[in-house]
Amino acid sequence: MSVRKLLLFVVLLAACRSGGKKGSHMGRDTSNYTQQEYIDQKLDSNVVNNFLQKDTAYAGYIRDFYRERDYHYAWIDGDGKLTEQAGNFINLMKTDAAYGLNDTGIISKPLRELNDTLMLEGDKLKPGDKSIPQAELQLTAQFFAYGSKVWGGMTSDNAKDLEWFIPRKKINMQSLLDSMVSRPANTFEEPVNIQYKLLRGKLHQLDALSKMPWDSLKATQKIYKENDSADIIVAVKERLHLLGDLPAADASPVFTPLLDSAIRSFQHCTGLKIDGTIQQPLLNALNISPRKRIEQVMVNMERLRWVPASLPAEYLLVNIPAFKLYVYDDYKVDWSCNVVVGKPGTNTVIFSNQMKFIVFSPYWNVPPSIIAHEVIPAVKRNPGYLARQNMEVVTNSGQPVSIGSINWNKYSGTSFPYIIRQKPGGANALGKVKFLFPNEYNIYLHDTPSKGLFGENKRTFSHGCIRIAEPQHLAEWLLRKDPSWTKKKIVDAMNSGKENVVSLKEKVPVFIGYFTAFVDDQGRLNFRDDVYGHDAQLAASLFGKKK
Repeated sequence: MSVRKLLLFVVLLAACRSGGKKGSHMGRDTSNYTQQEYIDQKLDSNVVNNFLQKDTAYAGYIRDFYRERDYHYAWIDGDGKLTEQAGNFINLMKTDAAYGLNDTGIISKPLRELNDTLMLEGDKLKPGDKSIPQAELQLTAQFFAYGSKVWGGMTSDNAKDLEWFIPRKKINMQSLLDSMVSRPANTFEEPVNIQYKLLRGKLHQLDALSKMPWDSLKATQKIYKENDSADIIVAVKERLHLLGDLPAADASPVFTPLLDSAIRSFQHCTGLKIDGTIQQPLLNALNISPRKRIEQVMVNMERLRWVPASLPAEYLLVNIPAFKLYVYDDYKVDWSCNVVVGKPGTNTVIFSNQMKFIVFSPYWNVPPSIIAHEVIPAVKRNPGYLARQNMEVVTNSGQPVSIGSINWNKYSGTSFPYIIRQKPGGANALGKVKFLFPNEYNIYLHDTPSKGLFGENKRTFSHGCIRIAEPQHLAEWLLRKDPSWTKKKIVDAMNSGKENVVSLKEKVPVFIGYFTAFVDDQGRLNFRDDVYGHDAQLAASLFGKKK
């Protein structure tokens, strides 16, 4: 390959630079730099300075990187050959482009057009060519641009605008660059979460499907089930076979047991009611185009750029769009259960914290908004409302206040000067136990007397807190390492009618996340509805689309 082509290649790569500024990244941590033997060839510091006058996006990082290595080359050896590490980095970017990540601006359109003709492996550049230093510096600049975009994602300010309050992972780009150019070939570990890698691995399958016709499937009756026969059944079989749910192609119009199983698999992975029948919700999900699914995957990959690359062995994850609590032990899902989350308008907040307390037989302190809009109007209509709801009025210090002594007509809005709380018991809105990870949003996990809602398919019913279907199981899991807390003791505490606050000896991380595309522990790609509209907002930022 000519030097001109190489320079064109790296310049095109650098064109995708996200425009980051020096002050927006972590400072250099020299303790992470290796002491490997450098390539003999050195850059002239004046050449570096001249380059940085024209390329200022990551000037401080580039200058620090070469000063640290005494201006030795990193990507091109003394014989004029690209190092294996340079080839690996270029292949990494080309792979991302092939998987469709070019749509997020990571790889420029001209580069995609050159991918078919540029073959870098094995090419030798002419030693001493004056253009080689520019190629070296462009590759380094491209590393910082690519890494900031792919491994770091949007700025934290943008993430907060998108209602994401989980602390962002921290990346030291200089140390990563040193690691990439110094480690043996193919041993560099990208600083991304495993879910990011799993989703990226699914993109090539969706990309292949996106090149096929994807007509809208329509039915002439409301429901089809086993042993029925119809043309739409043939179309559904073909679509499920393409998606991988139906293992073998089947052109028969008969609704077979294998089709029933395939439909249930697809329904499970798209959050639909699992009944093994063909109805309009199933057809609606099957009609979503692969291109639309690719965008959904890329939106969720952007979110995954923000989360820690590695997570602790034990933690709790609530995925809001999946309406699920996942309990992780020894780095894998130990068990999961259904949850109810906030309805649109009273969204459950996306954040993280440490689980610290279990409260058995809890009081429920009614939030001021509910007091204003629900309780006070109900008391004005019927003075016996509080007694029927097993509620009491207390001062801020917990002293009881006589209900009859309050002039309820005097209060409206949020001006009520007392606390209204519901006493412990089976009818308590928090059920028999709640789980506290103290936070500014006043969100927690809790039991509920309204068990029937866990059978609903779309479970957005709360005022923001998270109701869990298996609270006793969670209490047992959180206290499993404390021999004093037997199953009987937990059940007794839940039913005692007296509030009991238990401090956990070992704090457990809790993540409240929002992922509408994810790969489950069976390796299956899952999709969920965008219940709060966060996908639409993020897609507008990523792709320039209208919300």
